[in-house]
Amino acid sequence: MDQDILWDVIVIGGGPAGMMAAGRAGKLGAKVLLVEKNNILGKKLLITGGGRCNLTNAEFDTRKFLSKFNKNDKFLFSAFARYGVKETLDFFHEQGLATKIEAELRVFPTSNSAASVQKVLIQYMKKGRVTVLKNTTVSGFVKKGELLEATATKEHGRLRARSFVLATGGKSRPETGSTGEGFSWLKKIGHTVKDQEAALVPIAIKDAWVKKLQGVSLSSAKLTVFQNNIKQDSKVGKLLFTHFGLSGPLALNMSRDVGELLKYGDVSLSLDIFHSLDVGALDQKIQGVLMSNNNKHFKNVLGKITPSAFTPVLIDLAKIKPDTFCNSVTKAERGRLVKLLKNMPMSVSGLLGRDKAIVTSGGVELSEVDFKTMQSKKINNLYLVGDVLNIDRPSGGYSLQLCWTTGFVSGTAVAEYRPKQNLF
Repeated sequence: MDQDILWDVIVIGGGPAGMMAAGRAGKLGAKVLLVEKNNILGKKLLITGGGRCNLTNAEFDTRKFLSKFNKNDKFLFSAFARYGVKETLDFFHEQGLATKIEAELRVFPTSNSAASVQKVLIQYMKKGRVTVLKNTTVSGFVKKGELLEATATKEHGRLRARSFVLATGGKSRPETGSTGEGFSWLKKIGHTVKDQEAALVPIAIKDAWVKKLQGVSLSSAKLTVFQNNIKQDSKVGKLLFTHFGLSGPLALNMSRDVGELLKYGDVSLSLDIFHSLDVGALDQKIQGVLMSNNNKHFKNVLGKITPSAFTPVLIDLAKIKPDTFCNSVTKAERGRLVKLLKNMPMSVSGLLGRDKAIVTSGGVELSEVDFKTMQSKKINNLYLVGDVLNIDRPSGGYSLQLCWTTGFVSGTAVAEYRPKQNLF
């Protein structure tokens, strides 16, 4: 790479936010270089949504969408007003990517492949004549006066540009390259950076019965969090049982609060499998199933009430003999089953580490960023996007939408940027 080239824009990080920023700036005529440490672009993108890529959430009301971002909507509204969910879906559809909407308004490519999303972004950059430099390790910024002059790399020395977009991500899934080195660079040039913590992570459970359900999922369940027998939080969503405990959107979205509570003592959970029914309605439902199968063994009928994988677990926890005929199940036994289905208690042993996090919380303080352009308020020719920002959000497409929005807005701004200070 020729060190004498003066780029209009250097984007550091080839994830979704970085590729969107680079592609947008290139489309507007800027001379763009994207620098990526890995040998492929979008390495973490390829594993999102279990490899299917939950690329956004189809909530088209911007205020309702931003209400999920834990009071950060006041910062984000200007950026999302310019480029939100509708604009994102229009973009992908115009690029030939068909999408579908699933439960909880989660949007996926109809191909069920994150690689198809990666392909769209790569083609978008090619159309904008973006130069991509892979297998290149950035070690920091080179500052001149109040502006950045270059980015230092181990492989190619200094690479100069009029402006820079930092899209290095947080510290989640370090095997994909998200190791958080960008935060140390930002601290050196004067930014306030909140320490990163795992935000969306699976929850480890002590109870052996939970692990026996590995691979079982519930499309809609309710989890309630308790500490010292006091209810702390409650949410409804999709739940997945694993070999260590709980995952899926419901567990992930509760993990931050669980992690905070664990700092102060033991935490327990209560699982309600039939949250849409009260105790009386559930009792009637079970009575109906038992009466219509009165000459069958209880163990062979329980699968008509819950997923069949729950049968041995429920029989054990409810203390009902499996070979009991349905017409012999007592009122007390039925009562125990109802109570259990509405309240399956679990003890939390902890959270899986940051290396298993979908996203991490923490990053640059939002008051130090102009969200109309994603421009740093500390350094005029630096723009900050995606997971670099201190923004908590749930799973369900919100993280990637943050990338598309901030990438587009920054890409537009850097293409028009001209330094107030003449460095070159």
